[in-house]
Amino acid sequence: MSSNNATTDVVSVDEQAFEHADEQAVDEDGFPVVDETPEFEAAVEQETQAKVDANHPDGITDTSTERIHGVTLEQEERIRAREDELELINAQGEMGPQEGRAKRTRTIAAKQSNVRRSEFQKRAASVDPLADPEQADPREELSREQLAAVNKQSMRLAKELDGWSRAAISRRLSEAVVGGQDLTSAVVHVFEELQTAPGHVIPIANLEEVSRKEVSIEGCVETLWDPSHPSIAQVGLVADDSGQTRVTIWKSSDAPWIEEGEQVRIHKAARNWHEGRVSLAVTGWTTIHFPERGRWWE
Repeated sequence: MSSNNATTDVVSVDEQAFEHADEQAVDEDGFPVVDETPEFEAAVEQETQAKVDANHPDGITDTSTERIHGVTLEQEERIRAREDELELINAQGEMGPQEGRAKRTRTIAAKQSNVRRSEFQKRAASVDPLADPEQADPREELSREQLAAVNKQSMRLAKELDGWSRAAISRRLSEAVVGGQDLTSAVVHVFEELQTAPGHVIPIANLEEVSRKEVSIEGCVETLWDPSHPSIAQVGLVADDSGQTRVTIWKSSDAPWIEEGEQVRIHKAARNWHEGRVSLAVTGWTTIHFPERGRWWE
């Protein structure tokens, strides 16, 4: 014998109406008001297609109008936002951040280069006032005839002064002329000044006129003799077309060995006096070059 313990609560129609009485509007006679306006709901396919169109603007037939046909305002806002995003991505692709960064890098590098060049020129101005970038060019104060004469003499001096450009010589001559010297005196003064300038090879005959301690010369090793002291490696005479001078090479300098008849260029030799005449000493700061050494084809 079986039994059924399940119970079923049956709610009558009147009870259901009573429960939903608060939710349903009634008219003035107390009768329920029935809304006869049909309610339209989108089908599942329509909702899916709307989502696809909202996420993929290319699926929309025309988005150039003020309103997009067939979509809600929310979907239209998403489409417009997506279009703006794609336009920004395309713009970055054409003029991307890498190109902008490279341009900014070049600009910064150019500014830093100009700053370094200006700082270098200002340091150089402590030795050479004409190197000061803030100093006006004296050539601007010359007449056309004066400038032509200065340029002509500059070309001639540039052939005699090794290591000096025609522009640098022209500026020196212009400064001297603007300062009141006639062109002939200016040429002599500038030639002597640049010939013995620091860092440049000077004629041996001008060693006595130089006031600084270190000089550079170039010449031929005429003769070598035995050193008079154990601390001396070599000693001899070096000569050029203008004269000759005694050169002492100290062992502590660790300089290369020189030979008689060999052409040498000595940089930063210490200037001394020996028996009333100027002489040179090769120290640890001195360098010796051999312009013709190793030229086996000659």
